[in-house]
Formats: sequence, C-alpha cells, structure tokens
Amino acid sequence: MQQAELIGFIRTILILVLGYYILKFLMRILAPIVLKKVAHNIQRKSQEQPYQYTTKVKEGETVIDKKPNTQKESNSSVGEYIDFEELDE
Repeated sequence: MQQAELIGFIRTILILVLGYYILKFLMRILAPIVLKKVAHNIQRKSQEQPYQYTTKVKEGETVIDKKPNTQKESNSSVGEYIDFEELDE
C-alpha cells in the first residue's frame, strides 16, 4: 500500500517537473514572437494616431480653436481671501 502511494507521489512530481520544463521551453520560443507582434501593433497605432484627429481645412477657410469654458468650483468652506498690509510700529 505504501509503495503504491510512493510511486504515485513520484509520478506526480515527475509530471510537474516535466511540465515546468516544457512550459519554460515553449515560452523561450513563443515569447519573442509575441513581443514582436505586440511591439509592431503599438508602433502602428502610434504612427496612425496623429492623423486620426486632424481635420482637413479648405484653403481660405478660417478655423478658430477654443478651449472649453471650465469654471473653477469655489470652495465655500474656505471662505473669502482678504489681502492685508502689515503695519510698522
């Protein structure tokens, strides 16, 4: 009975070690391929990005770009700022 358990344990350890080395070997082969593909996609997207948001303007047409009107929220709990002068005595 104990011998069967020992053989099963050794078999499990052997499968785990073998799986680890197979995975390590596959990652060594596949990782560079995947990284090249990801780098190529990122490079392609970065090259397309400047052209994506440009609008074509006809010659002689005037275009005025404005920043959106953002109003700063006042923090009413702080209170009003009062400028003061120091007095010389």
